[in-house]
Amino acid sequence: MTTTLPSPPKYAIGPAPAALDPAIVETLRQCETTMLGHILYWGAMDPGIRANQGFGPRVAGRALTVQIPGPCSVMLHHAIGLAAPGDILVIDRLGDTRHACLGDGVAAAATRQGIVGAIIDGPCTDGEELTEMGFPVWCRGVSPMTTRMADLGGRAHVPVSVGGVAVMPGDAILADADGVYAMQPHDAAPISDIALTRGQIVAERRRTRGDDPLPLGRISGASRMVTAAMDQNPAD
Repeated sequence: MTTTLPSPPKYAIGPAPAALDPAIVETLRQCETTMLGHILYWGAMDPGIRANQGFGPRVAGRALTVQIPGPCSVMLHHAIGLAAPGDILVIDRLGDTRHACLGDGVAAAATRQGIVGAIIDGPCTDGEELTEMGFPVWCRGVSPMTTRMADLGGRAHVPVSVGGVAVMPGDAILADADGVYAMQPHDAAPISDIALTRGQIVAERRRTRGDDPLPLGRISGASRMVTAAMDQNPAD
């Protein structure tokens, strides 16, 4: 007698996340990822996730999370239809680094849906064409080998792992030429406000100092820390 083995659902879609407050998105757009990098030790995707062809205009928006396995992009094609204008695709490739799940055709469909960019933990394809059409993609390079309608399964609106960062459905994303940050919506407003305030303070200090002759260590406070530590532990 042949018994069919049980298996989990091939496709799954979680609840649609809440929309981001437009004010949060607008404030994030005023930040650079490097401004966040001065104040956060978490949320930054690893440097392997890079702007395709160096084309990294600053974008901010809500994460539309997708998981797709190996050579199959069925769920990605479906998930594009779940997007709201201003969303950013955040695609977990589940370890696959050979198959490109997004090229100019998928990007054109995403653009029509109002999607403003894509973050892929794997390669894209049609790298030059994506740049020419103005669709920014942060990914792990370019591959000529593409995914297909392999019907292997996939998930959307679920937690994903991209660039070493856990991204929840609806998280706030900020991406530019220097990298990608993901953060929970309730963190995005205070973090972006702090980043902008720090940026204004630094700009004012530089303006008032002009051609300051002081050594960098004096300006940053590093020399004070070194001196204090050496005074506590003088060499024999």
